[in-house]
Amino acid sequence: MTEAPTAKPWISAIEAYVPGRANAAPGVTLVKLSSNENPLGASPKAIEAMRAAIGKANRYSDGSSHDLREAIAAAHGIEADRIVCGTGSDEILQCLALAYAGPGDEVLFSRRSFMVYPIAAQRAGATPVEAPDTDYTADVDALLAAVSERTKLVYIANPNNPTGTLISGAEMNRLHAGLPPHVLLVIDSAYAEYVDDPEYDDGIALARTYPNVVTTRTFSKIYGLAAERIGWAYGAPDVIDMVNRIRGPFNVTSAGQAGAVAALADPDWLAKCRTDNARNRAALVEAVEALGNKGLGTVPSAANFVLVTFPETGAHTAGAANAYLTERGFLTRWLPNQGLGHALRISIGTDEETQAVIAALRAFLS
Repeated sequence: MTEAPTAKPWISAIEAYVPGRANAAPGVTLVKLSSNENPLGASPKAIEAMRAAIGKANRYSDGSSHDLREAIAAAHGIEADRIVCGTGSDEILQCLALAYAGPGDEVLFSRRSFMVYPIAAQRAGATPVEAPDTDYTADVDALLAAVSERTKLVYIANPNNPTGTLISGAEMNRLHAGLPPHVLLVIDSAYAEYVDDPEYDDGIALARTYPNVVTTRTFSKIYGLAAERIGWAYGAPDVIDMVNRIRGPFNVTSAGQAGAVAALADPDWLAKCRTDNARNRAALVEAVEALGNKGLGTVPSAANFVLVTFPETGAHTAGAANAYLTERGFLTRWLPNQGLGHALRISIGTDEETQAVIAALRAFLS
């Protein structure tokens, strides 16, 4: 019998990332609320810039994303040479684990957080370690208690996906202060632009000050450029250098770079997207809370989605709701593999989509 190639055991053990569903049944109108996308789309200026860039599709993109890094630096008041761009922030999150962890090491994160974190750990051959959360929120004391001599990275999403919760800047500072200097704190701030809490901190100040902090961001959410796969990170020069060594050589497309630069130059579109999201998020929360007598509830969200909780038994469970909504073209996110079998994560849609999913939830309960 001929032997076949054998993958590394830690790669074989990875449970592959499964994205939110994107297709409805034939003949059913699709309302996609499963992937936390911007329902208003990208800035018209960004779309125009991407169209212009397509004319040079025969040429490789700028491998250093120079103009984009300069635009990000100007928008956030930070240093361009401490920024690295990636194929979405996912690539950077993966590169950080590859650079700083390996077999025998541990990568720590909170329960019910972004499912890419354990994948990144296992890809590097490290052991993923999950700390308990409290009320769907990262628990700083639990994270610090889980740190061991093998811990090399701590991932924390703030706001958190899929729960929408966040911790304050003071709590983030306390988390960092409790970590050994050799542990890299990775603050995933993919939803930072949606936050209006005055106590929130996106991690940039920590990353500027300390050599063991990096913060990641994305253009996939409020900027509406999910298909272009553009993310970035800011941190100490040594950390950024390590990511640059192992990221893809032409990892951000020319069209993506042009679109992101133009998106940063359109603050009015950003403000409109933030305002629309806040209004429809409030409408969804109010409607669900009014169904509390049916056993529904919401988890406080600072992002562009709401985690809706359902009774764990009976006719109106989250699984039953997921099936009911899917049959009618409403695609939400049911995550029983993340300890959220009793909940659906519902992305915020347009005014019409939000009212339609509210009506569908009411119909399901009736």
